[in-house]
Amino acid sequence: MAILGAGRIAVSMARTLTMMAADDRYRTLVDPYAVASRDQARADAFAKEHGLPKAYGSYEAMLADPEVDLVYIATPHSLHAKQAIACMRAGKHVLVEKAFALNVEQARAMIDVSEDTGRFCGEAIWTRFMPSRLLVDEALSAGEIGDVTAVHANLCYPMTHKARLKDPRLGGGALLDVGVYPLNFIDMVLGERELRRLDTTMVTFPTGVDAQNSTTLVYANDTMATAYSSMMNASDRDGRVDGTEGYLVCRNINDIEGIDIYGTDHELKRHVDVPAQLTGYEYEVKAAVRAIRAGRRDCPEMTHADTLRMMALMDRIRREWGLHYPTEDDAVDGTADAD
Repeated sequence: MAILGAGRIAVSMARTLTMMAADDRYRTLVDPYAVASRDQARADAFAKEHGLPKAYGSYEAMLADPEVDLVYIATPHSLHAKQAIACMRAGKHVLVEKAFALNVEQARAMIDVSEDTGRFCGEAIWTRFMPSRLLVDEALSAGEIGDVTAVHANLCYPMTHKARLKDPRLGGGALLDVGVYPLNFIDMVLGERELRRLDTTMVTFPTGVDAQNSTTLVYANDTMATAYSSMMNASDRDGRVDGTEGYLVCRNINDIEGIDIYGTDHELKRHVDVPAQLTGYEYEVKAAVRAIRAGRRDCPEMTHADTLRMMALMDRIRREWGLHYPTEDDAVDGTADAD
């Protein structure tokens, strides 16, 4: 497996792959192999630090290596479509970090190439793959809070010190970086259903991206959901599911630490512990490898239909704001630099 990009998220994946290769549960699934960067010295340092056999100082060199079968794309959103398409055309499977692309048109182009080439192309939004998702599903299916009537989720971090988050050309702002998690939390709880109304607003950062935003969704069965995200401040990061007989609270929707289930009297009925993990990224890697071995082009945990639905929703939200990324209409011909 190769990593395209050598930034912070690439470091997390490299650590994960190294730990998986040393773990009896996962060692047959992964072979940490390579990193690709625009700079050879940076690639060499990254490979040395994480024990990877190969380091590429160019995108093309990685694509030319027949030993690379699966590529994790860890670059800014604005590069995902071009890089994923180039990898698939070179015969590689791809696991693409969220947000999958800048918009739904780019996402469709990626998925079309996946179909044309028969290569796997999955979105690596880790919360879709974690065991905590099944624990929430089990509690709701068992009727522990009755019928679900509303879902609320937020994720905020002070991140304006990161240049990438302020740059509209890179798809910066809160929505694609952290706002994707509250929206996915809502979608995982409620599933695909008809959206009757959407109300949304955002505060603009001086560079033109969204600094913080809030969205209310009303579905055809009158279920409501609210999502809030920001790159300006911290928040409790909670996700809450409200029901006719109580409510369920997930602590930190970005990496759920525990689940608390309350009755209508606000007394704690049950606490659910989340299993220990290596880093949390192992679940998406395991799912991708199993999907590839099964001949799938996506994962059951995050299907292409799921990805397209979420990208279309974020596009609709941005249209309401009047936010358009300068690079989102660029051709996605698969000829981009690595990072």
